[in-house]
Amino acid sequence: MNANKSKLTLPLILSFLIFSMLLNSMGVIILQLSEKISYKGLGFLESFKDIPMALVSLFCVNLISKTGNKNALTFSLIFIIISCFALPLVDTFWFFKIWLSIIGVSFALAKIAVFSIIKTNFRDGHLASVMSRVEASFMIGIFIVNIGFGSLLSSDYASLWKYGFWLIAILSIITLFILWPVKIDEITSQSKSVFSGGTKFLRSPKIIYFFIIIFLMVFVEQSFNSWLPSFYKNNLKVNSYFALQSSAFLALFSFFGRLITSKLILHFHWFRFVTICLIFLFLILGISQILITYFYDNARLVLIFLIPFTGLFLSPLYPLYNSEVLNKIPTERTHFFLSIVVICSSLGSSMGSLYMAMIFYEKLSYFYPLCIILPLLIIFGLTFFLNKNF
Repeated sequence: MNANKSKLTLPLILSFLIFSMLLNSMGVIILQLSEKISYKGLGFLESFKDIPMALVSLFCVNLISKTGNKNALTFSLIFIIISCFALPLVDTFWFFKIWLSIIGVSFALAKIAVFSIIKTNFRDGHLASVMSRVEASFMIGIFIVNIGFGSLLSSDYASLWKYGFWLIAILSIITLFILWPVKIDEITSQSKSVFSGGTKFLRSPKIIYFFIIIFLMVFVEQSFNSWLPSFYKNNLKVNSYFALQSSAFLALFSFFGRLITSKLILHFHWFRFVTICLIFLFLILGISQILITYFYDNARLVLIFLIPFTGLFLSPLYPLYNSEVLNKIPTERTHFFLSIVVICSSLGSSMGSLYMAMIFYEKLSYFYPLCIILPLLIIFGLTFFLNKNF
């Protein structure tokens, strides 16, 4: 990897770190608003982020192809800077919906841009390695946002928690200054629409399996990232600060999982790696459900430390699936392919949050691990078909 490629990796990592902190602030928002708004209502709040994300990802494909990935990433960071500075200044609930919509639109632009940049600037094992490192920064973002906001909420300045988003805006400004001078290989602009031939492309069985897996992967990740603090507070009876730390330590283990993956994937086949991770996830979640059901009084402390450990095995999956398929996608189809990835991811996020919201609303949260095992079983089965087709 040459020096320019190394310089390119840093702004991509910082961009995903920023969006991670914003997207995963939902756990904080849910905790802060849960006393005023029902879990059922909070479950729909996520859709204000995910629906615009899905719509924009589909309609901005041609625009990104013409303006370039670097410009798309730049504009997404500018939107973040403006919205994060505005959030603490507007003290009404409806602005959260607008703010989340801006976050969703910006992330759609950024994700397509970042993945396209990785696709056009890295190859084979290095692509998977860089993808895992960029996605690892996503986990660190979750860790930082939960530790940071958790500390703020437990301090004398808890009422000023929304001003924490100003720090994210400042980091976005720094990222823009790092990104701007870096030279990036762009996908050659096509005279015809990137949607041409898309129907045939989407009918491929391997692509269909992949999109279902991506939908379910984000479905599962959302069940952890936004709702694990509520599970800790409601079922394991810890206070808001320690509830937020559950997501922080889940993210910390996830970071190590993706960092380790970025090194090991250069030496191991992706299918073997994914299979081992899924088996360990089933074991941890199965043991957790047994402890909750039969040994709750004696095992509560064990559960507090055991469940975040799932991050070590859950986190490698999403970047490995993405990098394996992205490696085999023709360059001219990259933007269109990634737009569908963003749509599946955003729908998975919304459905995962609604799924968990109904579980908490119906007071079934004692079956939290079992509810996560069910979509993982489908992923496990589809992975065999995906590997067979590739």
